[in-house]
Amino acid sequence: MMQKQGDILKGLSKKQVTFHLMFTQCLLIAVSIGLGYVLIGDFDQWWKQFDFHMEVLWIGGAFGILVVTADLIMMKLLPSRYYDDGGVNERIFADRGFFEIMVLAFIIAVSEELLFRGILQFHFGLVAASIVFAVIHIRYWAHWFLIVNVLTLSFVMGIIYDQTGNLLVTIVMHFVIDFLLGLYMRHQARSEE
Repeated sequence: MMQKQGDILKGLSKKQVTFHLMFTQCLLIAVSIGLGYVLIGDFDQWWKQFDFHMEVLWIGGAFGILVVTADLIMMKLLPSRYYDDGGVNERIFADRGFFEIMVLAFIIAVSEELLFRGILQFHFGLVAASIVFAVIHIRYWAHWFLIVNVLTLSFVMGIIYDQTGNLLVTIVMHFVIDFLLGLYMRHQARSEE
């Protein structure tokens, strides 16, 4: 399954990859809105998880940098096959400019955190949200390390969400992780040319 997804992406243009990525993120937002409408009874309580203050940036940013640092260390220490997702992440981020990576990371962070933490975890709890988060990252299923990695990350983000009660913290954290790793993939691709 993972290799097929990577092979499919190799046959798509950058514009087509962007379209499919945006389509899936819009789908996640639509699912979030639909589930939110059905599941959330007290919208005043739900909106409280969007409380912006400077600690949101510090906590989300610090944990995001910590995760990226740990990931980069593991990438250096472990065989490259442990991080092989069939070239999907590289195809998404490697041929992008700084601003494009920033926008993609922001859209991905908002859409995924809105659904997984803001709706699923808010209503069903940490375990359910983390399992669905891991399940939806289908390209990682073929490698035990990647699925353990994404499941662990989801639990960590869920715990941070539970502790802060603030969805913006996990959005910032998710953004920092995707943005910095996207820049890293771009750098790696350019250094191999």
